[in-house]
Amino acid sequence: MRLPLLRSAVVLALTGLSATALADTRIEIEGGRSWTDSYGTNTAWIETVFKNYQIGNSRFTLAPDVSLGFFNGRNVTRYGNKDSADVWLLAGGVRFHYGAPGDWYHHLFWTTQVAAQAGRTLALSSGGEFVNSIGWQADRWSFQVRHASNAGIKGSNRGETMALVGLAFNL
Repeated sequence: MRLPLLRSAVVLALTGLSATALADTRIEIEGGRSWTDSYGTNTAWIETVFKNYQIGNSRFTLAPDVSLGFFNGRNVTRYGNKDSADVWLLAGGVRFHYGAPGDWYHHLFWTTQVAAQAGRTLALSSGGEFVNSIGWQADRWSFQVRHASNAGIKGSNRGETMALVGLAFNL
């Protein structure tokens, strides 16, 4: 009789921890167009932004941030009609804000992430990439400009620069 009671207590405790971890979580579904060397392709992202934390006594806050992105392949004649593969990026990092939630500029943000990828292209040619975004977020939408590249660490790559519009859901 004690074992089912113990299991129930553990399940209840884990459920409470999960709810706490997801409190103030924002999910954004983003889509847009990405360019490299003036050649465009479609891109889509799912991004999860967790609870904001104040940095010391400053007016800056940061929120853990993870995202999954997809780039359609391209056929670029300039490079010998090479068919580019589709690329998936899984990225994690932080989103920074400045000011109090009521300040108009608090909606501005900068996100910096480190990413691992599946697939290679001339634009995203190494196993790891850096992803940086600047943008504006409202209650239910976001707009951002994002760049993904390897920063020249493992040979140069062209990178992808994109404009994204997102629809947001708060949990």
